[in-house]
Amino acid sequence: MIVFGDKFNNGDKKQKQALGMKKRNIAAMLLILVFIPAMIAVGMLAWDDRHYYIVSIAIIIAALVPFAMIFESRKPKTRELVLISVMTAIAVAGRAAFYMLPQFKPIVAIVIITGISLGSEAGFATGALTAFISNMFFGQGPWTPWQMFALGIIGFLSGVLFRKGIENKKQLCILVIYGALVTFFIYGFIMDTSSLFMMSSEISAKGLIAMFASGFVFNLIHASSTVVFLLVLARPVLKKLKRIKVKYGLMR
Repeated sequence: MIVFGDKFNNGDKKQKQALGMKKRNIAAMLLILVFIPAMIAVGMLAWDDRHYYIVSIAIIIAALVPFAMIFESRKPKTRELVLISVMTAIAVAGRAAFYMLPQFKPIVAIVIITGISLGSEAGFATGALTAFISNMFFGQGPWTPWQMFALGIIGFLSGVLFRKGIENKKQLCILVIYGALVTFFIYGFIMDTSSLFMMSSEISAKGLIAMFASGFVFNLIHASSTVVFLLVLARPVLKKLKRIKVKYGLMR
């Protein structure tokens, strides 16, 4: 009877976890695909890019909603919050450390690693917070919400696509290719599009192509830097984070 009861409780617990994960994913997708783009559009069209701080704070709040849903059935552990803060601080410090090399930054690689290790919600929150906090040093502007959006998406996707982590060299190669693609096409596309909106009052196909062409080299350098830092950091950092999670019974 005791064994049967344990199996029943474990099954019920797994069912609740699956339901909670589904709710978080739905909430995250709505926030990412609907709320955040809508806030950026309001800031750009209604406020003429003058209230980017308000938009940035709204994105941070949106980023924390699915993350907070992790703790719907339990209290958050201080260690979990500290770990995300540490990864955000490392990403900010990494951007500052390589300030002399335009576009050659470890920031995307660290956000990807965070999403893989700590989950899609933590990856999204880390990406958004990293862009906002690092711009305290590099300069806030109407581009900040776009950077938060781009990095947040990359962190979220990384947690969804690499839930099982990186166990061998083949998976590492896949991760490196993924890192290059999302840096070039997601981050690069979003930021090039934002530049067009901020610099031109008239949006056209020619203007968009010209903006993408002018940003090609920068996006290529950025993607290359993500490849380099993933090759160097991914396996050792993921191994350390896994050890910490197992030791202290942290989330994922």
